[in-house]
Amino acid sequence: MGFTKTILKEGTGPKPNVGQTVTVHCTGYGKNNDLNVPFWSTKDPGQKPFSFSVGKGEVIKGWDEGVIGMNIGEIARLDCTPDYGYGAGGFAAWGIMPNARLIFEIEVLSAQ
Repeated sequence: MGFTKTILKEGTGPKPNVGQTVTVHCTGYGKNNDLNVPFWSTKDPGQKPFSFSVGKGEVIKGWDEGVIGMNIGEIARLDCTPDYGYGAGGFAAWGIMPNARLIFEIEVLSAQ
């Protein structure tokens, strides 16, 4: 179990280090188990890029392990198994079913 990463656009900056605050644009797909339907995006009206400390367990495992391997400026698609997403509990508020496979399109904007 885990995730697969498909690079959509190569980045030109360095990879972030564990503990750095990364800022990303992200769109998550898998609402109601439909991998073509987004459940959230930082590009939606009223949203903004999302920041977190990478590798510290602040986000789902797919993000923590996926983003740490990305270069700044890279855009990648992470296809996450349930254990690397929201697991058996899902996330009902976003329409994420229990044990759902999820896809995230992530662009690493910066790391500090």
